[in-house]
Amino acid sequence: MALHHRIESASAVKRSSQPTRSTVAPSVSKLASHKACFSAKDRTSTKVQASSGAPTPSVASFSESLNNKLKYVVGKNSVATAKDAYQATAWAVREHLIDSFDKTHEHWKKEDPKFIYYLSAEFLMGRTLTNAVNNLGLKGPVADTLRELGYTTETVADEERNAGLGNGGLGRLAACFLDSMANLDLPGWGYGIRYRYGMFKQILNAKGQQVEVPDIWLTDGNPWEVRRPDIQYTISFGGKVETRIVNGKEETVWVPTEKVKAVAYDNPIPGSTATPTTGNLRLWDAVPFTEFDLQAFNAGDYDKALLERERAESISSVLYPNDSTPEGKELRLKQQFFFVSASIQDVLARFKATHGKNFALLPEKAVFQLNDTHPTIAVAELLRLLTDVEGLEWEEAWMITQKCLNYTNHTVMPEALEKWPVKVMAKMLPRHMQIIETINDGWRSFVRSKYSTKVPASEVEKKVEAMSIIHPNPWNKDEMLVNMAYLAVVGGTKVNGVAAIHSDIVKNDIFNDFYELFPSKFQNKTNGVTPRRWLAYCNPDLAALITETLGSDSWINETAKISELKKFANDQTLHKKWAAVKQKNKAKLAAVIKKLYGDDVNLNALFDIQIKRIHEYKRQHLNLLSVIWKYKQLKNMTPEERKKTTPRVVIIGGKAASAYDMAKRIITFVSSIGNVINHDPETNEYLRLYFLPDYNVSLAETIIPAAELSQHISTAGTEASGTSNMKFQMNGCLIIGTLDGANIEIAEEAGVENVFVFGVKADEINQLRKDRKNFKTDSRWNEIMADIEAGKFGDKDYFKPLVDAIHNMKVGNDWFLVANDFASYLKAQEDVDRVYQDKDEWNRRSILYTAGSGKFSSDRTIREYADDIWNVKPCRPVV
Repeated sequence: MALHHRIESASAVKRSSQPTRSTVAPSVSKLASHKACFSAKDRTSTKVQASSGAPTPSVASFSESLNNKLKYVVGKNSVATAKDAYQATAWAVREHLIDSFDKTHEHWKKEDPKFIYYLSAEFLMGRTLTNAVNNLGLKGPVADTLRELGYTTETVADEERNAGLGNGGLGRLAACFLDSMANLDLPGWGYGIRYRYGMFKQILNAKGQQVEVPDIWLTDGNPWEVRRPDIQYTISFGGKVETRIVNGKEETVWVPTEKVKAVAYDNPIPGSTATPTTGNLRLWDAVPFTEFDLQAFNAGDYDKALLERERAESISSVLYPNDSTPEGKELRLKQQFFFVSASIQDVLARFKATHGKNFALLPEKAVFQLNDTHPTIAVAELLRLLTDVEGLEWEEAWMITQKCLNYTNHTVMPEALEKWPVKVMAKMLPRHMQIIETINDGWRSFVRSKYSTKVPASEVEKKVEAMSIIHPNPWNKDEMLVNMAYLAVVGGTKVNGVAAIHSDIVKNDIFNDFYELFPSKFQNKTNGVTPRRWLAYCNPDLAALITETLGSDSWINETAKISELKKFANDQTLHKKWAAVKQKNKAKLAAVIKKLYGDDVNLNALFDIQIKRIHEYKRQHLNLLSVIWKYKQLKNMTPEERKKTTPRVVIIGGKAASAYDMAKRIITFVSSIGNVINHDPETNEYLRLYFLPDYNVSLAETIIPAAELSQHISTAGTEASGTSNMKFQMNGCLIIGTLDGANIEIAEEAGVENVFVFGVKADEINQLRKDRKNFKTDSRWNEIMADIEAGKFGDKDYFKPLVDAIHNMKVGNDWFLVANDFASYLKAQEDVDRVYQDKDEWNRRSILYTAGSGKFSSDRTIREYADDIWNVKPCRPVV
């Protein structure tokens, strides 16, 4: 079947594919009448105990609450649609969430513990209902109540839109971390932006090209957030800085030309049933400083009357606006400062409410973690607030700032290590530019003094310039840049990488000069993911099988225990059950493909997955070249030879940044190759290729449990860590990958011999790039390039830049070494085919992957942050 002219999001298709009810939904009164059917125990006892000791409602009491919400919040007397059921259920669950939130924060207020504040530009939360229901111990009451209405929990949960608050691994990591903070009883909040339109909703047009449309995720409201109109702060931009004499003392005054307000929205984050703790994600919404310009309106200038609102709301409208224009750059900087300033003002206000102006105590009560470079303007903003607003002397404020801030580096990619033009910073944040210049002057003097006796005089200034926070643009010597990563290193206590190999690169390459001066400042904190969402909840059948095998479900919160599965790796009975769970999950993913493309895929084929942000360094195009080669092989085989091959369904998903042309071409390349392969009757039984649009958390929760092979094939030394590899591992999915990011540590835990490793190593990359002119491409590579250039897989002119980047020495020079790793990659894929045909061996490895996944729980990661960086202790509410 031909590709639909306009492919909507796969998650939306999944919602529409749910079975409809065969009977009319019961009315509220009918639902109430069902209470008579509850057992005597249900009728006489309205509460049961969750494992945390927190009270959990009976079916009777929860159904009463749902009835109430249906009538008084949703405004209906009966459930007419699944959306009605979702809204009523969400508001009923929210009651329990708010109760837990209030008890937690009352306890924290009383105990006054040290808090961790996690600042991130994005939080990829996914849907809340299923996670909240499970974490609050409400699974039984909710399921039974909805059953009386004629629905399943899954059907109702599918009505929830994914929160448009994040895009990729950075945001999903932040969401996992909040889950683990609550689960470990750590006093902690996340801070970010309440984006009205997310990043964008991705659809494919008739040519298979990415089209970005607004992600209007708040259309039906958001029952999980609590608006706090009483909590708002003024955020300023532009203007000038003046020096004034006040009471005989010289003071610096920022006179801005633009102001907006940041209004708080709280999103409670529950820990699991093992704890009564509920944390918080506070998001900021930008609103105009002046609600409405009535004078302009009455004068007939309607555009001016609305201009201030439009300018303010643009700040919290879209995640990562296109920054290819000067206006886009300014908006990005405004976004970052907006949420950082609001967050720090909020923390200081809460601190002062308890401790007054005893700011010397601040490092003992508050610690900030800066999630990548987006929030690093916090260094200058905290200094500004402490000096200009609170009246502290510079030295004291600087010492406090350094003690309160820590920075996580998430990438080695130059474009992600933000460097703002001095002109832009001075225009948008003139006072902060002054502060950064002062920091840089002091830092340069410090570096100069440190090296003056260690290296020759001629080398001292080279060191100073190499470590300067403000430095020339290497591509435009007339432009000066502010290096935000350097600012974070200088302005904080600790800097950490997110995987062992990445942290080595951070120390020995990116920040080597800084590491030489302050080796104790740098740490590794290998990433992790929450095993609750990414195994227990998204793959309940596998979770139940693990619990059955181990005799307890304690592994969910104590993931080290999952290693006990290793002793069952050769158990044939477990193999059969394990494979049956995988097959059931594959059928669910096949249904998504059926809805999108109209195709029935072979459930006995290997489900081969690559889902992540589309980027040249992640090398989705290497995967595609392998698919082309496999197709060419199949075409040259007889029908009998084809039957002996390993059939595959290759699935790719992910978004390309709106301004990233090459990544967009890769997406279209997937569709173009798929159109050829999927419609070839000779081979499509043995090979299929699909792109699933609008990849998000909910779609991942369907894909990952079904995956049998996942691809993590970035050029060695370019992927900081990755977290999707950990999710796949937890679900027993084998990995083909380079020795990059967390792949190395996953291989150590699952067994190196069980991972399909290929490619050059990180320490070989620089030399290979230098020697590129001597590299001879593989003959198979040359065949594939010739086919693409001949237009056999789509518009040859459209794909020419993609081919040039990896094949044309004069243009792209194959920076990410796709051609270098091609032969090794094909060999690894041949090994995959061979092992998959041995079902016992494949199942054995799959079990060992899950058994080795305990290290990659975000609970472990957060415990290490708390102990080694934050010095934050658990503070568990008393139930």
